[in-house]
Amino acid sequence: MKVYTKTGDDGTTSLFSGGRVEKDHPRLEAYGTLDELNAVLGLLVCEPLPDGCVQWIQTIQGGLFSMGAAIADADRPEPGTCLSITSGDLEEWIDHMDQELLELKAFIVPGGSRPAALAHHARTICRRTERRVRTVVIQGEDLPEDVLPFLNRLGDFFFVLARFINHTMGISDPEWRP
Repeated sequence: MKVYTKTGDDGTTSLFSGGRVEKDHPRLEAYGTLDELNAVLGLLVCEPLPDGCVQWIQTIQGGLFSMGAAIADADRPEPGTCLSITSGDLEEWIDHMDQELLELKAFIVPGGSRPAALAHHARTICRRTERRVRTVVIQGEDLPEDVLPFLNRLGDFFFVLARFINHTMGISDPEWRP
C-alpha cells in the first residue's frame, strides 16, 4: 500500500465519515494536535521514568488514538464515550504521584530534568488540544462527551507527572521567582 494518495494535494482531506474538508478545518486542527501530543509521548517513554509511568503513558496513547478516531468521524452516530481510559483513571494516577510530592508553594518553570521537561511539553500540547477541541464543540459539531473532561484532567496529569519525575530523580522543580 502506498503512503501517498495525492488526494490531499488540493488542500483537502477526507474524514472517516467519507466527507472531505479543508486541511485547516477545526476538526483536523483538533485531531492533528492530538497526534502531536501522542508523538511527544512517544519521546517521553524513551526516557528513564519512574516505575509504572511507561504503562500509564502507553495506556494514554491508546486512548488518544481512540479519541482521534472519534474526532475524525463527523458522522459519529451518538456522542457517548470514546475512551477505554477515564478521567477517573487519571485522577487515581495523579493522587498516587501526589502522595509523594511536597505541597506546591511556587509556580514551576518547566525543566529540572529532560523527562520532566518533556512531560511539561506534553502538558502544553494537551492544553492546546483542549482549546482546539473546544472550538469544534463551539461550532456545533458533536463529539464524544468524555473528550473535554479527559483532556482537562490529562493536562493536570502531565503537570503532576513532571513534578513526580523530578522528585524520583532527586531533582528540585525549578521555581519561578519574580
